[in-house]
Amino acid sequence: MQKITPFLWFDGQAEEAMNFYCSVFKEAKVLNMNHYGDNAPMPKGTVLTGTFELFGQQFTVLNGGPHYKFTPAVSFYVSCDSQEEVDHYWQRLTDDGGEEGPCGWLTDKYGLSWQIVPTILTKLLQDKNGEKAGQVMQALMKMGKLDIEGLQKAFDQ
Repeated sequence: MQKITPFLWFDGQAEEAMNFYCSVFKEAKVLNMNHYGDNAPMPKGTVLTGTFELFGQQFTVLNGGPHYKFTPAVSFYVSCDSQEEVDHYWQRLTDDGGEEGPCGWLTDKYGLSWQIVPTILTKLLQDKNGEKAGQVMQALMKMGKLDIEGLQKAFDQ
C-alpha cells in the first residue's frame, strides 16, 4: 500500500476528473468509487470519493463542494522522454478549458497545475559548464510548452 496519496478536492467533478486523467495517461485505471447516499450534501449517487492510478501512483478524489480550489502552489510534475510525449500531455491537459503557462507549467480545466518537462532538461541544467546551463535556463524562461530542440540548441551555442 502506498504510504502517501495525493487527495484532490473537487466541486462535483470528481468522477469526471478521474475519468479525464485516466484518458490522458496510458498507464491509468480507476480503482474504486464510493457514492453519496440519502441525506447527504450532494445528490444521492454522486461520487463521494474515488481512487485512481496513474503510472502506479494512486490519487484519491473527493466531491467536497465549493469550499476549496487548487492553486499553483501544488503541481504534478510529468517527466517526458520525447517531444512527442511533451506535446501529447500538453495538448490533452490544456484541451477544453485548460490554460498554458510559462516554463512548462499549465493548468488543466479543473484548475490543477501540471509541469510537463522533458527529462533532458535536468541533464542540461546540471551540466558542469555553468555558461551552457545558464543559456538553457534563459531559453526555458521564454517558453510556454517546453521544446527539446530549442533547449538543446541553447545548450549547444
